[in-house]
Amino acid sequence: QVQLVESGGGSAQAGGSLRLSCVVAGTFSSLGGMGWYRQAPGKERERVAGVSSGGRPNYIDSVKGRFTISRDNAKNTVYLQMDSLKPEDTAVYYCTADVQPYPLYSFQGYWGPGTQVTVSP
Repeated sequence: QVQLVESGGGSAQAGGSLRLSCVVAGTFSSLGGMGWYRQAPGKERERVAGVSSGGRPNYIDSVKGRFTISRDNAKNTVYLQMDSLKPEDTAVYYCTADVQPYPLYSFQGYWGPGTQVTVSP
């Protein structure tokens, strides 16, 4: 079985920083793209950032220059460094990854359970 384990969520004041981590645990053959989504109260879920298997990052405009996504393939981990936090960053953040679970040949999308990020003014 494959499981995504998130950590690093919590509370911060505006202008502060948090670092989210997500470890892909279980038995699998390969990892594809990985990323982070978030859903704020009363709003639709949106993709915050993604990183390809080759390490190419992309971001939603509202977090460019403030958030940094990265991955460590040796540790099967994706990170989201969140700097200069704003109250509007408050949301539940979800890790996602495309995983080839052993012994299957196709990739499947997996989601973490979500971790709360709260930014106070």
